[in-house]
Amino acid sequence: MQNFEFGESINILPIFNLTYARNYGAAFSFLADHSGWQKYFFLGLAVVISLALIVALWKNQAIKKLENSAYALIIGGAIGNAIDRAYNGYVVDFLHFYWDVYHYPVFNVADIAICVGAGLLILEAFITKKEKTK
Repeated sequence: MQNFEFGESINILPIFNLTYARNYGAAFSFLADHSGWQKYFFLGLAVVISLALIVALWKNQAIKKLENSAYALIIGGAIGNAIDRAYNGYVVDFLHFYWDVYHYPVFNVADIAICVGAGLLILEAFITKKEKTK
């Protein structure tokens, strides 16, 4: 934020730029064009989800490494974005991938953690289901 102007982009690879973007909404700027209430809604949602996952993590057995890792990634990502939103009023996104004229929405490391955590929970559900059917 200190070294980039809003919207400025630096090409790193033929498919990747560092681009300074602001996200006032949720994933893919969902609800970003509203009057500002969404800041508090998404802050509250991040706190509630993080607290629920912290409780689930606390109650979970240590042997459930995949599930616990997923919870930790989601908590970390949610808290990271919540801190950004509380401090700036928006989430700072900067990772911009594209191919030719197709651009993926700009995102950040916290978004990666949330997505990887969600993916691990889905994977764990499939593994658990497979083990139960044996």
